[in-house]
Amino acid sequence: MKKFLIIALSTIIIIGQTNSQVLKYSNDYLNIGVSAKNISLGNSVTANVNDYSSGYYNPAGLADLETNYQVFLMHSEYFAGIAKYDYIGFSYKLDESTGLSASLIRLGVDDIQNTLYLIDNDGNVDYDRIELFSVADYAFLASYGRKTNITGLNYGITAKIIYRHQGEFANAYGFSIDAGMQYELKKWKFGANLNNSTTGFTAWFNNITEQMRQVFEETGNEIPHNYIEIAMPVLNTGVSRYFKFSDKTGLNSEFDLIFTFDGERNALISFNPISLYPQAGLEFNYKKTLFLRTGANNFQLFPDFRRNVDENYYRENSLDFVPAIGLGLIFHNFHIDYAFTDVADQAISLYSHIFSVGYRF
Repeated sequence: MKKFLIIALSTIIIIGQTNSQVLKYSNDYLNIGVSAKNISLGNSVTANVNDYSSGYYNPAGLADLETNYQVFLMHSEYFAGIAKYDYIGFSYKLDESTGLSASLIRLGVDDIQNTLYLIDNDGNVDYDRIELFSVADYAFLASYGRKTNITGLNYGITAKIIYRHQGEFANAYGFSIDAGMQYELKKWKFGANLNNSTTGFTAWFNNITEQMRQVFEETGNEIPHNYIEIAMPVLNTGVSRYFKFSDKTGLNSEFDLIFTFDGERNALISFNPISLYPQAGLEFNYKKTLFLRTGANNFQLFPDFRRNVDENYYRENSLDFVPAIGLGLIFHNFHIDYAFTDVADQAISLYSHIFSVGYRF
């Protein structure tokens, strides 16, 4: 563990000296969340997650799997069905102190029209020359969680393999490691997960033909080049507590605070290079069979330009966040979850319906 921390810190320091290689929001599709349950809680599960999705949120939770096997599927569509987001997760309880999981994520936009060759060599517009292609981002996660000799303390690690595909134009391959821990003390649970703990690396390879290059030059577009995209670590922290109202009802609550280290952002609290994002979630249950959930995350401050009486612009900051609500039902060993959320701005962007279903045995 000491060697791992030394390597991680050394890598962060070295990468921090080369800002041109570090990109904000790198591989940001991995921050959407998985399972309708967790998304309806504002993804605020760092401290109490202990199921198949632990490999995504905090691999330390795999040490407390409640059943030997769990298989879950999720599907959602964003922006009126233009983008499709799918997830499949599997977990296995190796023994009373160890758990494993594997997950696959895909976010894609299909049937995009390629108009690069719309105009033929004679200058005529030929719609038959339009071809369709897809842009898709994939991620495979393999995770391990284990209890320590200290009562209530778990740790875990997740290895992420990334593949990004942009039709015939470009492909990217990446890798990163997450490291997490959870600690339970009486009625409280605490958690922390360091995403991209040794920084994340994604190498882009562009497949630009001579014909494409000529079209880019004639239309004044920049010719893409190969490069390495680096993602700085992101620290997710959380505290959770369960409130028991009766033998049949109870409320699970969690508050998370996310720290980013890739420069100043439009966050509620931000000072270069650190930004802080709060998020929270509540889950009410009846007989631990029927669940009502709500949450909010991605709190940000955005510049808001408006006109005054003199038709001049002045600048204000407006608060933006992603709200969510959801329902859950456990029937025998089947788990059915639903979330209703906004992927970006609750005032202008379309809300999305998210479903996930799973089986535990």
